[in-house]
Amino acid sequence: MNKVIEADFFPRESELEFSWLGSIATSAVNRKRRILIVDNDRNSTHLVKILLERTCRYLVLEENDPTKAHQSAQNFRPDLILLDIVMPETDGGEVAAQIQGDPELQKTPIIFLTALITKAEAKAGLRIDQHSGGDHRD
Repeated sequence: MNKVIEADFFPRESELEFSWLGSIATSAVNRKRRILIVDNDRNSTHLVKILLERTCRYLVLEENDPTKAHQSAQNFRPDLILLDIVMPETDGGEVAAQIQGDPELQKTPIIFLTALITKAEAKAGLRIDQHSGGDHRD
């Protein structure tokens, strides 16, 4: 069963505030949205990058070293961050805390990515700092 789910996390043209020339809103609508993918698995980040960029709507940067994720976010200025949770050296919760502690990045939406391993983990849900997973029930 192949299903594609597309979610648009960015404002539509009608939701934008227009400048007196309209140039700010126009450039915001026409520019590709920037997405930073942070995961130590190069194959995963590359696949997601290809799939997102194929839509011609996104510019995607892969970061496979979680210790460099905050710096990459500062340089790239993403509109959205896709962040793996379980990574060596620095996990997703630590990376999220660094990004949220940065005044210039703290409003950047972060979507945590993970593969839950056990039923107990799925039942318990997920808590990372101020973020919590959904309500998981059998």
